[in-house]
Amino acid sequence: MVTVHAETPPALIELKGIRRSYGGTGGQPEVEVLHGIDLQIHAGEFVAIVGQSGSGKSTLMHLLGCLDRASSGSYRFAGHDVSQLDSDELAWLRREAFGFVFQGYHLIPTESASENVQVPALYAGLPEHERAQRAAALLTRLGLNDKLDLRPNQLSGGQQQRVSIARALMNGGRIILADEPTGALDSKSGEQVMALLHELADAGHTIILITHDHQVASQARRVVEIRDGNILADSADHSVPIQSKAEPLRLDPSQAQYAAANTLWNDLRESARTAWRGMRLNRVRTGLTLLGIVIGVASVIVMLAIGEGARRQVLERMGTMGTAILYMGSRPPATGGPSGELTEADLQAVRELPEIRYVLPVIGDPTTVRYGSKDKEIYVFASSEQMPAVHHWPVEQGRFYTEAEDRALAPLVVLGHKARQHFFPDTPNPLGRQLLIGASPFEVVGVMSERGADSGAQDYDDMVFIPYRAGRARVYQTQTQPDYVVMQAMSSEVVNEAEAAIRTLLIARHGREDFGIGNAAARIQAEMATRRSMSVMLGLIAAVSLVVGGIGVMNVMLMTVKERTREIGIRVATGARQRDILRQFMTEAVLVTLVGGTVGVIAGLLVGAVLIVSNVPVVFSVSAMLGAFACAVATGLVFGYMPARTAARLDPVAALTGE
Repeated sequence: MVTVHAETPPALIELKGIRRSYGGTGGQPEVEVLHGIDLQIHAGEFVAIVGQSGSGKSTLMHLLGCLDRASSGSYRFAGHDVSQLDSDELAWLRREAFGFVFQGYHLIPTESASENVQVPALYAGLPEHERAQRAAALLTRLGLNDKLDLRPNQLSGGQQQRVSIARALMNGGRIILADEPTGALDSKSGEQVMALLHELADAGHTIILITHDHQVASQARRVVEIRDGNILADSADHSVPIQSKAEPLRLDPSQAQYAAANTLWNDLRESARTAWRGMRLNRVRTGLTLLGIVIGVASVIVMLAIGEGARRQVLERMGTMGTAILYMGSRPPATGGPSGELTEADLQAVRELPEIRYVLPVIGDPTTVRYGSKDKEIYVFASSEQMPAVHHWPVEQGRFYTEAEDRALAPLVVLGHKARQHFFPDTPNPLGRQLLIGASPFEVVGVMSERGADSGAQDYDDMVFIPYRAGRARVYQTQTQPDYVVMQAMSSEVVNEAEAAIRTLLIARHGREDFGIGNAAARIQAEMATRRSMSVMLGLIAAVSLVVGGIGVMNVMLMTVKERTREIGIRVATGARQRDILRQFMTEAVLVTLVGGTVGVIAGLLVGAVLIVSNVPVVFSVSAMLGAFACAVATGLVFGYMPARTAARLDPVAALTGE
């Protein structure tokens, strides 16, 4: 901690042997602008540094204001070696000690007078309401109380310069660095600005005035003349002690690590506000940039919704075949010998396995079926009452037979859709009619809904269905075991485990593998996996739009950085750190993608609604919408980083002089 005492004041600013060179890399010649400058400035002094263009005075000002670093020599500020300060400490020093007043005013064109004045306090972490109050007080003090909400292009040159002075004073402005403050003003406005600088000097501010005009310089209390990078003359009278009205300046650069610790929220709000204003001012460009993000997000949502809708539609249709179905039948063992026999005890043991939900023995064979004068060879399907549940196949008319009726060998029959049309084309209600199946009469108790034929299989709609036990007793008397057994696992996820459990059980019971198990669910699951892969592929294709949109964001942000180069320099001069600039432009990029992502989600839902109205199977996924939105935001982070880093790494001096 260093304290400057007014009684025996050491120099506030002390330069020894300061040199500044440019070039010398990339084959460019090295040009030395400052040639060993020695200069001391005390607190409370009003110093004018005067020189012609090219004399090095602006370079000297940039070094004094910690916007640039010397190539060699020593710069001590309040006793601290400035060359030992890192970038954050230099930013803190600019924010706490210096206030810049530029010839070109250097006001941010999109901000109001009040908002321009508040910029230094933003990076100092001052709360918003306090910033606004202090800015209003400063502008009122400078006669601009009715101009708070006007933008720079609505102010005269003299008014803009007063806004610049108010900004320099926002954080205290202990040292005012004024670079040609009257150069762009008419004589009256110039006199007003000089009068303000005199008032500030009288109030104890240290004023360093950079000018080429000797008449303006003569109004200062000390004149330093510079020519060709050397100090030619200095009017300082070192025999007279400097009396400053200001409080002693205490400088502790270690506080830089705490500076703006409470400004994150303020910075984010400010960045979002600035970005939103820029988006509104550049509506067409913003709209075109957002279009890529909107299309990308909407495409991902719609494509995945269509894919999921198609998958579920296929699953529903294939569900009638059973997504957890296994088929089993007798066969000779691989080692030779007779075929095995599946007994009722075997089937009961399989039913007791925890992986199995249903066990459906089936006997079926084409058999002559008659009604009146009509007869037809029809596949008579003898199975238990669980057949509709296993095959997800509802009864359309009447009912299906029950377990009790099966045990009682009840002669009941349920017709397939086409079988009903064949035997009862003109009878609305065939229930109660008698069919002759083989030589046995069966009463019609129900009609199945239309199902359609499975690929490579007989048409189920052309069958009739009778109870398993009644079928064995009345139609298939010679059958000692089912033709095959249909089994349904508890879920499609445990089909393979169920198959293994059945095989293990029956080998233990038979002592050999004299049966075969067909896993129909595996084929269905493979097809569903293919459908899922297609959905993922559609989603990936749609995601390309997000990448294209991200590239658009990057291009626009690079253009924005180029357009706002001077603004970046202004913010750095008023105390912004590299991370503050990086955060600002990253926030702007993310805000663009947030808006694009939101609009994209809405657009995707609207497109999906139109498809639903058009009878296209669409199933929206909340996870897909959240994922697409998150990808849009991630796109802003990824593609906004490079432009933001470019902005953060801009040289402050080059930025201030840029367009």
